[in-house]
Amino acid sequence: MRIATWNVNSIRTRHARVVDWLVREDVDVLAMQEIKCKPEQFPHAAFEAAGYEVVAHGLNQWNGVAIASRHPIADVETHFPGQPGFLKGHEGPDLPIEARALGATVEGVRLWSLYVPNGRSLGDPHYTYKLDWLAALTAYTRTETQAHPERPFALMGDFNIAPTDLDNGDPMVVEGVSTHVSPAEREAFFTLLDAGLTDPVRPRVPEGLYTYWDYQQLRFPRNEGMRIDFILGSAAFSEAVTDASIHRNERKGEAPSDHVPVLVDLTLGDADDEGDLPMIFG
Repeated sequence: MRIATWNVNSIRTRHARVVDWLVREDVDVLAMQEIKCKPEQFPHAAFEAAGYEVVAHGLNQWNGVAIASRHPIADVETHFPGQPGFLKGHEGPDLPIEARALGATVEGVRLWSLYVPNGRSLGDPHYTYKLDWLAALTAYTRTETQAHPERPFALMGDFNIAPTDLDNGDPMVVEGVSTHVSPAEREAFFTLLDAGLTDPVRPRVPEGLYTYWDYQQLRFPRNEGMRIDFILGSAAFSEAVTDASIHRNERKGEAPSDHVPVLVDLTLGDADDEGDLPMIFG
């Protein structure tokens, strides 16, 4: 199975490009972020014509997540347990939950398309919201990986964190000044990994290969980007990964997203091959 994630930065603007890439790369499942539309506004017809079913979660022209699949999609959830909400200028437990998470099961694999809050600035309430959001995601992930260790499980999307210095090539993003590279955000990222996940992409791609470049100041031609888009998998997921890639060329051409796809290939067992499979796939 070929699974990918891509912050598409407005699917209505870029649906032709996204569908072309899906077909060209023979992708089975794509998690999308920043679709920037409601489900009824999503360009379903273009995906359906290419053989993909789509589930989408969007509340307005901001944020929004979706999953497209050539296989049946089941067990859809539009938020993870404990996911906090946000409303500027307000505090409390009953704030509106933004369209930043979408879970689904495809061919026995539990997948989440995630758009982690940006944080905006170190002193902004959105930064605190980001850390709270990641803490809740970590708690959910720990529960999920412990309860279902045999089930392949992955968090995919735009995490808005460059977890190491090698993941940040943007000279305007500086520790102590900027979000995405602060010690608290990086600690939150690695705490999430400690909840039962690994990054199966990193050992399979060159260091310094980024997934995002700002549109301004010639960031892409200068390769001043950041690696902030990830596929993080449970042991059962990561052990099934046979290859991974970051598709830098999708930042080129006409009207690209400022992010590029991240892709993994998995070899998962089926009933015909049970005798040759590890126990986790039985």
